[in-house]
Order: sequence, then structure tokens, then C-alpha cells
Amino acid sequence: MPHAATEREPAVAGRFYPSDPGLLAGQVDGLLAGPPGGASPEAAPTRAFGLLSPHAGYVYSGAVAGATWARVEVPDRVILLCPNHTGRGERLSLWPDGAWRTPLGPVPVDDEMTREIVEAGLALPDRAAHRLEHSLEVQLPFLQRRRPDAAIVPLCLGSLSFARCQELGEGLALVARRHRALVVASSDMSHYLPAPEARRKDGLALDRVLALDPRGLHEVVTREEISMCGVVPATVMLVAAVALGARRAELVRYSTSGDVTGDPASVVGYAGVLVC
Repeated sequence: MPHAATEREPAVAGRFYPSDPGLLAGQVDGLLAGPPGGASPEAAPTRAFGLLSPHAGYVYSGAVAGATWARVEVPDRVILLCPNHTGRGERLSLWPDGAWRTPLGPVPVDDEMTREIVEAGLALPDRAAHRLEHSLEVQLPFLQRRRPDAAIVPLCLGSLSFARCQELGEGLALVARRHRALVVASSDMSHYLPAPEARRKDGLALDRVLALDPRGLHEVVTREEISMCGVVPATVMLVAAVALGARRAELVRYSTSGDVTGDPASVVGYAGVLVC
């Protein structure tokens, strides 16, 4: 008998973002619109192959995530890559079926892309890595408000060598090309450093992202011990985007938690990037 499709319930609603649907929709819409009196939003969103978005609580990183999601043309199929903070499950974990629920409703898992990824041997069907992982979940309300009919492929990635990142990224590019899917990497930048040091180290990593240099990103984060938790998803996304034909990358916004708290002594960095 086939395994019944499973709905993944929210793990961090009420903590990282509001659990009330109305409050959540209002907050996300406000973050997508940007601050009152701020820069005018783009007349038309940009078509992109890849996107980098942060995943802290919305009070800290929501402005960066909102600005980034607002700038991209969101297709009806999205491959979402996140790091594995919990250590549970497989190293390359693919949520295999069903839907992911947020307070705004369910987001269906794309069966066709999921099947192709499994058959290509790129990742293993696994729910354990995803059950308590926040970094993919917090992207979904932005996706739901931008593209309510979108279906997703949720991938949770552990530590990988660059060679494995390249293999996965090139394989995902084939799937994304067939289905015109956007590849999204969820990552925060440096963790718990003084703000000037965080900005310096994050600049080293972001220079490689903006240069469309996935190998360089993987190497500089390792060499400089940059605590960018989603370097593997970001590297895989860059490999895929370049394989899909990306020619440029744009830093939409960068900030730190200190910009919210007013305390620059120990901050986390957040960056939003489009890869076009």
C-alpha cells in the first residue's frame, strides 16, 4: 500500500512569526511593501533564477526577506533549500509529498519535481530533518502572499563538500529548467559578532555571491570561518542559477540584528540577493 501523503505542521508559528492568520498576512504584506516613505517598489518584479533570503524571526530579518521576495518574479514552482540546524535526518533530505502548512494555509509539494529529484539520486525522501527546522518554514508566508498557487520542493541540506554542492546544483538546474522553477536558498550570515566584524566577514561571502562564484563562496566561508549557516544551500543555489544561465547578482538589502536592537556588540547578519 502506498504511503499516505503527510502534511507538515508549522514548528515556529507564534515564535518566529505570528500564528494568527490575519496578523501574519498583514505583517508579511507590510514587509513586502517596505517602510512607509521608503524607496518605491519596483514597477515590475525581476525574473530571476535564484534567490537568497534570511530566516530569523521576522522582527529581525523580515525587512530583508520582504524586500527580497518583493523584487522577484515568483513562478508557480519553487525549489526551497535550507540548512539543517537540528542535525536530524539525512544529509540531503527531501520532504516527499503532501503539503506544508502555515497559518495562511497549505503549500502543496510538487509531486513531479520531487519524483525527478529522487529518481536522479540527488536527495533522499526524509521527514525527520524537516520536522523542527525553521529556516525553510519562515520563507513560506512570503511565498504564499506573492504566489498563492505555488507548489514547492523542500530540501534540507547538511554539511557538503563543494563537489557535492556542485553535483546537486547541476542536477537541480535540470529539474528547474524543465519546470521553470525558482531556486531559493535560506540563510543568515555571520552570527554573534560585533557589527563591524560581521559586516566585514559577510562582505567577503557576499562578494563571491555577487561574482556568481559558488566555489569561491564555499571556500571563503570555510577559510575565514564565517558563520553563515546556509552556505551549503547558497552554494547549491548559485551552482544551479549559473547552470540555468544567470549573468548577474544583485544585493537587494543587508542588515544586522543590531539595526533592530540598537546593540552592535553581538549581531547576526542578514542578506537578500537576486541571481538573474
